[in-house]
Amino acid sequence: MAKINLLPWREERRKQRNKEAQTLLVAAALVGVMLVAAAWLQVGKLIEGQDARNDLLRTEIRIADEKMKEIESLERTRQTLLRRKEVIEQLQSDRSVMVHLFDELVRRTPEGVRLTSIKQTGQQLTLQGLAESNARVSEFMRALDQSRWLGNADLSIVEARGEDRRQRYQFTLAINLKKPSEGAEGAPAGEATP
Repeated sequence: MAKINLLPWREERRKQRNKEAQTLLVAAALVGVMLVAAAWLQVGKLIEGQDARNDLLRTEIRIADEKMKEIESLERTRQTLLRRKEVIEQLQSDRSVMVHLFDELVRRTPEGVRLTSIKQTGQQLTLQGLAESNARVSEFMRALDQSRWLGNADLSIVEARGEDRRQRYQFTLAINLKKPSEGAEGAPAGEATP
């Protein structure tokens, strides 16, 4: 005889499938939670590693900044020393110029001209003095222009002052200092150039 199953098999199969689905859902949820936890831990480790690298970089940057400040300070000191060195070299090269300047002024000043003031500004001299006549001032200017150490005489003022015939004209003239090249023509024998 044939067996007939009168139990609701479809309902049991549905319950079985629901149970399997719930089991799979719980297992998937557990796996998901474990994956999220593992990802969380991994991200935490990566963040800690990056923070450690950032701290190291900050420390190195701080050290580099201190070294840069020290280098800038040394550079400023170097520039100051170079400026001082240039001034000293300039003074060294110009130390005999004043001797030559006064020597030239004495040699080039004609009779009837007397200097009352000499002022130097850079490479320019301002000479003030008294002369017997305008011709004496012109002669003085020509003599200065022929000098190896002085040149480009520029007369600013000539005024007739007072009644003293010997020192009647007061003048002001500007003249440039020159540095003659060594072995220049017209150099007096035995005269050293700076």
